[in-house]
Amino acid sequence: MFEVIGERINTSRKKVQAAVEEKNAEYIIDDVKKQQEAGANFIDVNAGARIGHEKEDMEWLLNTIGPITSMPLCLDSPDPAILEMAYEMVEQAPMINSISLEKDRFDTMMPFLKGKDCKIIALCMDDKGMPVSSDDIIERAQKLINELEAVGMKQDDIYIDPLVQPISTDSTKGIMVLDAVRQIKKQNPQVHITGGLSNISYGLPERKIINRTFLTLMMDAGMDSAIIDPLDSKIMAAIKTTDMLLGSDNFCMEYLKGVRSNMIKS
Repeated sequence: MFEVIGERINTSRKKVQAAVEEKNAEYIIDDVKKQQEAGANFIDVNAGARIGHEKEDMEWLLNTIGPITSMPLCLDSPDPAILEMAYEMVEQAPMINSISLEKDRFDTMMPFLKGKDCKIIALCMDDKGMPVSSDDIIERAQKLINELEAVGMKQDDIYIDPLVQPISTDSTKGIMVLDAVRQIKKQNPQVHITGGLSNISYGLPERKIINRTFLTLMMDAGMDSAIIDPLDSKIMAAIKTTDMLLGSDNFCMEYLKGVRSNMIKS
């Protein structure tokens, strides 16, 4: 079944940043509960927006969220020191967001990951920048997988982000990432595919329709996870419906549950 990484607890969001500054635990707790009820599988926690306050903000958020949910968290920071602190604070094995092939990030993250019980989001980015072809994405993904396996990570714990790019500037960007995802999954069936989807629609009108449609294509290609807002009922409905149509929902039980809860409706 498709896994949803709830993206809302991020201090780049104005309301979340205000809640963190004011130590408004009620707002954070309410948001996490809503994401959980909407079907999130992980809660992403990013405290990086307030420069100079990331450590204290991450610590406060984890102390606020930890007691009210048994859901695993996705610890989101480019700073291994922050991640080390956060890793020690959580009870369940977390997801880590993220590593890439960019030398500075790769060289600092690999020692952190060695021996850790966690899942990892791995971005297909290197020092040359964004990938420019399907082969680029596939080559980078395979290098990430090989390096992560070398430090003891199982393929089932690796979540490759192929880096979706805007179709408004290049009409081949959608096909490029779809082709790459198919090949990555063919070569590494146990590896997961994740990432944000909204870049595909950047610069175009009616972006949510584009994002939902692209999501169904990506799921057919092999994407089985995404970093999204689980309170967007239409994209959640698209996920459950596509899961069913792709044969991942035994006896259509999750789809029917979504209909009964009014999440899925015409």
